[in-house]
Amino acid sequence: MTSAAVKLALAGVGKEFAIRGEQEKFTALADITVDVHAGEFLVLVGPSGSGKSTLLDLLGGLGKPTSGQILLDGAPVTGPGLDRGIVFQQYALLPWRTARANIEFGLEAKGIRRRERRGIAEHYLELVGLAGFGERYPHELSGGMKQRVAIARSLAFDPEVLLMDEPFAALDAQTRESLQDELLRIWQATGKTILFITHGIDEAVYLGQRVAVLTSRPGRIKAVVDIDLDRAGDLDVRSSERFRELRHHVWSLLHDEVARAQDLEQAALAADRRNSHV
Repeated sequence: MTSAAVKLALAGVGKEFAIRGEQEKFTALADITVDVHAGEFLVLVGPSGSGKSTLLDLLGGLGKPTSGQILLDGAPVTGPGLDRGIVFQQYALLPWRTARANIEFGLEAKGIRRRERRGIAEHYLELVGLAGFGERYPHELSGGMKQRVAIARSLAFDPEVLLMDEPFAALDAQTRESLQDELLRIWQATGKTILFITHGIDEAVYLGQRVAVLTSRPGRIKAVVDIDLDRAGDLDVRSSERFRELRHHVWSLLHDEVARAQDLEQAALAADRRNSHV
């Protein structure tokens, strides 16, 4: 990835939150430093409570870092913008709009005319495998189909970066694997820069060109693992020896962090119990 330009740069990013009634602040993230190159698929994986979703909020401009900075094409990220598309775990579709109209929502904000909006929406419905479903409302779609609409909506306004926060976590295993394959196909077709957040090791290794492993709270980059899988071959990548090796490597990096996160959680619960008896 060294030859590609840096699309998204995180330099010393930290985030603290004030705790009501206490002087000491809660540190969610500390010194996150990583570059995402143009056209790269980077996955962030970490234990529960490592600040993954907090980091995505900062990348999306929904919050501001306490320290460090986030740069998109060399310019500081200072708030939300159409240059970043976000796909959440919950589909966040507007229930009163059809699938096509949900995809058109961001295009309306861009001031694109109705006929052009419809053409773009149809293109992305086809790209995500939902041609013919444009008139369906969210309640008429399965969970996997709703997430496809959410991905199409984010891609339709042509963002510089696609940010994805555990988008397949609520789906059953078979649908999740199918959408992982679809996402790789869409990424290859569009060349988009994708930053994908997950707590699933298999998902991280299967999707990412690189996997950045976060520590337990406060979240830091523990290691960045290059993923050198042959995704063009006929063999099912998930059953390959190399996949198992990479999965074990990432699991080894995460294992101690998960244990430490559980210890922190137990300590916090014990402190709450003590305080409740004071």
